[in-house]
Amino acid sequence: MKKLGEIIGKFVVKHKIFIVIASVILCIPSLFGYINTDINYDILVYLPEDIDTMKGQDILAKDFDMGSFAMCVVENMSSKDVLNLEEKYKKIDGVVKVISANDLIGTTIPQEMLPSDVTKQYKKGNSELMLVTFKDSTIAIDAITQMREITSEEVVKIGGMSASTLDTSIVADSEIITYVIVAVILVLIVLMASLDSYVVPFLLLGNIGLAILYNMGSNIFLGQISYITKAIAAVLQLGVTTDFSIFLYHKYEQAKTRVKTNNEAMTLAIGDTLVSIAGSSLTTIAGFLALCTMQLTLGSDIGIVMAKGVFIGVLSTVTIFPAFLLVFDKLVFKTKHKPIIPSFNVIKNFVIKHYKIILLVALVIAYPAYYGNAHVKSYYNLTKDLPQDLKSCVANSELSDEFDLVASQVILVDKGIKDNDLNKMVDEIENVESVNLVLSPSQLSDLAIPDEMIPDDVKDIFESDRYKMIFVNSTEEIATNKLNKVIDKIDHIIKKYDKNAIMAGEGPCMKDLVNIADEDFRNVSIASIGIIFIIMLFVLKSISLPVLLVSGIELAIFINMAISYYTGDVLPFVASIVIGTIQLGATIDYAILLTTKYLENRKNDKIKAMDNAISNSAGSIFVSGMSFFAATFGVGMISKLNMIASLCNLMSRGALISMFIVICVIPAILLVFDKVIIHTSIGFKQLKNKGEC
Repeated sequence: MKKLGEIIGKFVVKHKIFIVIASVILCIPSLFGYINTDINYDILVYLPEDIDTMKGQDILAKDFDMGSFAMCVVENMSSKDVLNLEEKYKKIDGVVKVISANDLIGTTIPQEMLPSDVTKQYKKGNSELMLVTFKDSTIAIDAITQMREITSEEVVKIGGMSASTLDTSIVADSEIITYVIVAVILVLIVLMASLDSYVVPFLLLGNIGLAILYNMGSNIFLGQISYITKAIAAVLQLGVTTDFSIFLYHKYEQAKTRVKTNNEAMTLAIGDTLVSIAGSSLTTIAGFLALCTMQLTLGSDIGIVMAKGVFIGVLSTVTIFPAFLLVFDKLVFKTKHKPIIPSFNVIKNFVIKHYKIILLVALVIAYPAYYGNAHVKSYYNLTKDLPQDLKSCVANSELSDEFDLVASQVILVDKGIKDNDLNKMVDEIENVESVNLVLSPSQLSDLAIPDEMIPDDVKDIFESDRYKMIFVNSTEEIATNKLNKVIDKIDHIIKKYDKNAIMAGEGPCMKDLVNIADEDFRNVSIASIGIIFIIMLFVLKSISLPVLLVSGIELAIFINMAISYYTGDVLPFVASIVIGTIQLGATIDYAILLTTKYLENRKNDKIKAMDNAISNSAGSIFVSGMSFFAATFGVGMISKLNMIASLCNLMSRGALISMFIVICVIPAILLVFDKVIIHTSIGFKQLKNKGEC
């Protein structure tokens, strides 16, 4: 690895001007790729394709041209105006059907003549309902945008999942630039204080900025990424790769004291850096790739983008950043200053003196931390964490409060089902607790309107060539245990009449999301620990060290999550799944750095070895941890999307906790288990023969 680093170093030194120019030119295709990468804002599309609910969604799209739908609340409009509005909506690209009660009664039958049990389902006071269906969920976003342009929010309120998705995209897109600016400013403050030149932080951030742009631009080859990935990828890449560049700069400054020219120093620095960061970057990449084991493919989305980002970060660290330093060397020298890094002598002396007590305290804390981590609560209804003044939230609130439309399910049964059986099925579903609305093909006749007067658009809503559709609404909230029990009861009923019947819609999809997320949490935790353990086995050449170091970082993760439990915070489910893997992958290299320094000095007494290890690594760990904290803390504070805010708050807090654990607890672990480490690690034959411990 060092030889490869020196080859790269010689190339960089020889072609530094070319590298700087090429790095700038590469911004053009990267920017093109970034702009043209599709962004997905619908979490439900990441559910596995082979589950019944997703099969049901496909049937709705293919057989009923109903890839998505919106429920609209129309206020203070006459029947004639409502019908005119329908025609305007139907002209919008992607809109398949627009249905209201006026399509049944037209303008000739006064609504007052209809039975109250019919009108109450679609009309309350001066407000009435309108159903709009779309070809697919992607088209629905643009279609709803145009619908909003046609009518004001005071006249028509548009609710439903697609409307919420649209508002999520608006908020996320409006904040993304602010995320990056805030993260860069806070990281810049950390680097300005901790590095010994006022120019180097700008060169370092410029290098990372290019790496981030290359990473985001290359996402075009993935087709699309989620809005969550887009929102956190830049700040997360900034946080986890900053220490690579810091390490190279320190190696460069050290090498300049040993050789005559800057070019020689940089060649040595690149070789040493590549050797040092290869292992830590590999564990970080592995941590992110562990997310690909999730059934919810959002994990693969985040994992692939971030693993790719770390790899690109390593490449830019040993190519672009060295070229920047060499080209701007004079400016770097002129802006030298004394770095402001706290002295760790007091902490070091305390840790070494009381390491047994520290480990005992850590073991005492471990149980409440484990308990809190295991019992932290999560929520799955992501529309609830949107700002409640958004247009979709206002509409959904009115649909719930005025019309009791809370959780919608769609049932698909074979078209050949007998009318008698269909009616029995509907009757049983209507008797399920909290079900307040059931619409089926057989119920059209209950409106006492001749069949020939019912428009084909209305009939087609309920029937296709292969299926009949039943629309069911429950008053229970989405993604709750109560609604999941309702869905189970309905599923049991429909299977009695048609064993191949399928439930689809937001309610069943969210139920599957809950079940899959719970399983993903376990799988990802095991996968990330297993993969990183294997990598550390080869990097550290030890059987015991991977167990000890992973245990230390897992304690930091448990403490981080437990804080949310004991403070009563309810986390978005995605945060609960991915934060452990991210924190483990991003901060295990802190522990590897300290341990490596300890092993290098362990030919001496273990206390002296730890003294040197903390002295030589605490500063780097502090700067890395503070950079990770700075990159994520600001975003957590300013984001209006609770999903993004929660993830960044957990990451920033996790960076600080991991930093503390590595500087204080890991040394205690290494000292207490020193004898075990010596006898289970390669390279300590002399010590074992001497019986030293």
